[in-house]
Amino acid sequence: MIEVRNLVKKYGSHLAVDHLSFVVEKGQIYGFLGPNGAGKSTTMNIMTGYLGATEGEVLVNGHNMLKEPEEAKKLIGYLPEIPPLYTDMTVAEYLAFAAELKKVKRAEISSQTERVMEMVKLTDVRHRLIRNLSKGYKQRVGLAQAVLGFPEIIILDEPTVGLDPKQIIEIRQLIRELAKNHTVILSSHILAEVREVCDYVMIISKGKLVASDTPDHLERLIEGEETLELDVKGSRSQAEGILKEIQGVKEWMFDERGGGLLGVQIQVADHREIREELFYAFAEKRCPIYRMQISKATLEDVFLELTQNEAGDVPEEVIEEQDALDVSGDGKEDADHEGDL
Repeated sequence: MIEVRNLVKKYGSHLAVDHLSFVVEKGQIYGFLGPNGAGKSTTMNIMTGYLGATEGEVLVNGHNMLKEPEEAKKLIGYLPEIPPLYTDMTVAEYLAFAAELKKVKRAEISSQTERVMEMVKLTDVRHRLIRNLSKGYKQRVGLAQAVLGFPEIIILDEPTVGLDPKQIIEIRQLIRELAKNHTVILSSHILAEVREVCDYVMIISKGKLVASDTPDHLERLIEGEETLELDVKGSRSQAEGILKEIQGVKEWMFDERGGGLLGVQIQVADHREIREELFYAFAEKRCPIYRMQISKATLEDVFLELTQNEAGDVPEEVIEEQDALDVSGDGKEDADHEGDL
């Protein structure tokens, strides 16, 4: 579907995207994960033709975004982090306008806007001014314009930023529904969101792709040796004597839990299964085990390991470029937020 080749974007001396290459296949939900300032939004802006690249190219179904922009853009629906809304229009007026811009056939504009409003649950607010909608509904309007024309690829930049928990859940459900008929690419710095929604994760750090795989496989990458955590009733000397006799126990640490309980962290070599042996060994010494669980690496552990020492300062020229890209109608955030999702 999309092939990104050796993509580079520079703002003066700042390298925002550093020789980035990847391929997006059809029918999956892809997540761009990375800290703020890692280059996620810049990459998406280049992929959609919103920004030009310093070097490299983007191919959408074989169409070069630079050489065949119209053919490439027809295949993409895009929701920027700040939805491009005209707040003095009603929802229905804005979507009809967006459909015309996307060159939807005049005879199909009414039916398409109705279908999209029903899909993203905007029918009840169709005649309301966009400026009077809550942030959650504004996000839905932005999502609706991205879906208009029913492009094969939907690209969403931070689609749940600033929303309350109920709104976040509903937007995630919408994304899953869209994925039944579209390839979806979304960016986020929220780990739980990527773990919950995405089939495939690409972690970007300092403009570089540092990891690319399914969430489960990424977690297994740094899992290494397995850790067993136990709470037992007994003394350190008793526990140490037992652990010395069990093969597969590499090292251990103790921690006083209080109430007569001893916390034990055990490093297990080569992912050996020793839980049953531990249970009977401690039971034989009359040291009951109150808790036993396996501690595994999470997507958060992967993220922190791969993006540590991320630079947090954003050069002035980057901020100015981002300000220039603000197409949110009146250029400021509306103060009036009526209604809830």
